[in-house]
Amino acid sequence: LQRAAAAAVLVAAGWLANGIFGPIAVTKVVASTQPPAYVEDAVRAHRTTLMRETMPSQREAPGYDADEIRAATAIVMPSLPDDWKIRDVQVYPSQFGPSVEMAVQTEDLGLVSLFAIRPGTFDVVKPTVAPADDISTAYFQIGEVAYAVVGRGDAGSLDRAAEKLARTLY
Repeated sequence: LQRAAAAAVLVAAGWLANGIFGPIAVTKVVASTQPPAYVEDAVRAHRTTLMRETMPSQREAPGYDADEIRAATAIVMPSLPDDWKIRDVQVYPSQFGPSVEMAVQTEDLGLVSLFAIRPGTFDVVKPTVAPADDISTAYFQIGEVAYAVVGRGDAGSLDRAAEKLARTLY
């Protein structure tokens, strides 16, 4: 009888805990791998570029010198496909130090941003898609520099573009 009473108390305590704290289960949000923090910076930089596009007083700076960017930020930029036209290049602050955001006009993706940053960790991450409500991101990291291709295009197309860019860095 004591064992049955102890079991009943444990079942009641579990039932009460479930009622107070909710079911103890792994949800999709908890189980999903969250994108790195720099992806949020990339999306923020892209939204800023979209805002600047609507402001006539904000001139684009299409001048691009990869060596100058590398010397100032220690960020190596990938080689762009021939059909991508650089519209604007900006250096933005971020929680990890300076970052580079390049607005590029493409035929198949429209206006996209190529974002590059040194996130403070050494890693190799293959291109991974992080879809969002209206803007998707394909991010990857090679060594000490992480990259993100951000745009309103199809997430699969952004992923393929990120793969092409990543191959130029090897």
